[in-house]
Amino acid sequence: MPSTVVIIPTYNERENIGPIVGRVRASVPEAAILIVDDASPDGTGALADGLSAADQQVHVLHRTKKNGLGAAYLDAFDWARERGFDYLVQLDADGSHLPEQLPDLLNAARTADVVMGSRWIPGGRVENWPWHRRLLSRGGSVYSRLLLRLPQRDVTGGYRVYSRDALQRMQLGSVDSLGYCFQIDMLLHAVRARLTVVEVPITFVERTLGSSKMSGSIVLEAMGRVTIWGLTGRGARHSNPAPAATASRDS
Repeated sequence: MPSTVVIIPTYNERENIGPIVGRVRASVPEAAILIVDDASPDGTGALADGLSAADQQVHVLHRTKKNGLGAAYLDAFDWARERGFDYLVQLDADGSHLPEQLPDLLNAARTADVVMGSRWIPGGRVENWPWHRRLLSRGGSVYSRLLLRLPQRDVTGGYRVYSRDALQRMQLGSVDSLGYCFQIDMLLHAVRARLTVVEVPITFVERTLGSSKMSGSIVLEAMGRVTIWGLTGRGARHSNPAPAATASRDS
């Protein structure tokens, strides 16, 4: 049976980590969980260690400093690939990605290399977002799609499943975006490798505990990088990308 690890990066998520781990265990009880903590000053790492001590399927990777979401995921990918996991899942710690929808993504992964949870395809939606957050997120996704010639609809979303083979083919050594642009950079690598990328509709829920790490300045910085990529020919149009695909929740 294929093995799965759910990767949960954390920084000051003490209030959220226990509940989200419990929901993942309930939704996909056969999956392992890897918490990647960036030396959270609020004690998230110590709490994660306690969860790991109580459950052999929960693991913790401690990093010495906070240097970007992308860096945390790349370290986690190395950890998981060294241990032979077949499917590697990206999941936010704050509850915005519903673990209850993970079986849908894993089902789609049986016939795809990369599965993306999408807010912006039919069936996808966001909850409890103010209009300016919705505009910022969707606008950034549309801008990136057009400039980089990406066929997928939700290019900035972070709820994803990668097969181990997909990550091997994506040449992760050339992924140099460690912040908000990481998801776009990873998608570009997948498209350039001509992997099968499928979008599955998800419900994205605004966090209720803790504070968001996202800000307008972070998004603007990312869009600046996307602009440079587009103007310097790094977009998918130069790599004969495979066509986009979508999957319904009951497919």
